[in-house]
Amino acid sequence: MDRYPSKKRALSPEVQETCIPHSNEPPIPSPTSTTYEEESTDFKLAILASLHPNHNEESLLEALLLSDGSVEQASATLKQHEAAPSKKRPTLSNIGYQSSLSSYISGTTPENTRPAKKLSLTKKTKTIYLYTPEDVEAHTPCSIIHNLLPPEQADALLRELLKEAATYERTTFQLFDKVVKSPHTFCFYVNGQDEVERQKAEFYYDGKKPEHVRCSTPEMLKACAQVEEAVNKEAQRRIQDFYPEQNKLKYQSPDSWKPNTAFVNCYAGPQENLGYHSDQLTYLGPRAIVGSLSLGVSREFRVRKIVAEDDEHCKDDGSLADAQGQISIHLPHNSLLVMHAEMQEEWKHSVAPARTIDMHPISKNTRINITYREYKEYLHPKLMPKCKCGVPAVLRCVQRKRENRGRYMWMCQTNYVPGKGGCSFFQWVEFDDNGLPPWVKATTDQKSRH
Repeated sequence: MDRYPSKKRALSPEVQETCIPHSNEPPIPSPTSTTYEEESTDFKLAILASLHPNHNEESLLEALLLSDGSVEQASATLKQHEAAPSKKRPTLSNIGYQSSLSSYISGTTPENTRPAKKLSLTKKTKTIYLYTPEDVEAHTPCSIIHNLLPPEQADALLRELLKEAATYERTTFQLFDKVVKSPHTFCFYVNGQDEVERQKAEFYYDGKKPEHVRCSTPEMLKACAQVEEAVNKEAQRRIQDFYPEQNKLKYQSPDSWKPNTAFVNCYAGPQENLGYHSDQLTYLGPRAIVGSLSLGVSREFRVRKIVAEDDEHCKDDGSLADAQGQISIHLPHNSLLVMHAEMQEEWKHSVAPARTIDMHPISKNTRINITYREYKEYLHPKLMPKCKCGVPAVLRCVQRKRENRGRYMWMCQTNYVPGKGGCSFFQWVEFDDNGLPPWVKATTDQKSRH
């Protein structure tokens, strides 16, 4: 079903007769009719609009999507929504607001918007669009907080980073024997000049030491404390409201999240983007949490669940991309997206190119994104195994192979360096339930013996 129908079709006299509300309950054409089931989205929306004139087209389309294209079922859920007591929404400045998808799910009311059984929204090759915090947290491994910072503070942070972004660069790396450049610019920030020097001397990214590391700006440091507080609250709420038996996930750290680094991405124009990926876990550890603050132009953040390699999920060409569809999350200015502990191992995310964008009064066509992260001291490069190239290995998680899915491993990372082929180094690693690597336990045991 098309997200935005591109061609309007004139309704036949018979259809017009059906759509005219002669009474309070206009008849619905029989859903068992083959020709009716194959009718266009326009046709179905026209019928729903006549039945429910108080709903806008976006709400009608959402109900139709949740009902697998069935007008009869969509109408029933809309009636249930209309019969429920209304609840006034808070007003959010400069944010387009969408009715929560959860309010259309059978068996829910505004007082109990979480469905008893989680609904799978996505279908193969399709994209579903989410706008509200309720929908984002119910159907993705993320939470979103609109208007995190006071408006003046958010604008000051944006202006500060726009000046910084003028000197950002594109990273160059090797992919399938080709040297490519990232489709956006970025820079890496740490808290303090001593840490800048330590990063340049001791850490590795994509097989080489970083050249461009900066001290966090004053406004970044100021916002960091607010992001930290918000992320920790959301992480605890996630455990209480969504995780089995209200327990943290296996390998998730029980400690509070304390961000000490940040990647700042700059998307100058609608075509600059970031392809589907999972964030590197080497210095974050398993089940990592990331806080992503968006500033400037609104963009769409897309996520898709990683499926195992099997015939059930393969597309016709044998690939798994979009095997379960994708979800698009609207990220307006001054919004914080929390990527929870299940995100990096089980989902991939991207920033898709946009056909058009709404210009921002300060940044014009540019989006700035700060991804705050916590580097673990016990995951310092000096403690990690080295590959045959003499470089600390990179931490990866098996995501598709069913027999080893969820296991962690060390691998060579020098294959990303232009002109180098890397080596065959591979080593499984076993973390404890709190995400600590084996050498932490070994050190603790050694100290206890003395």
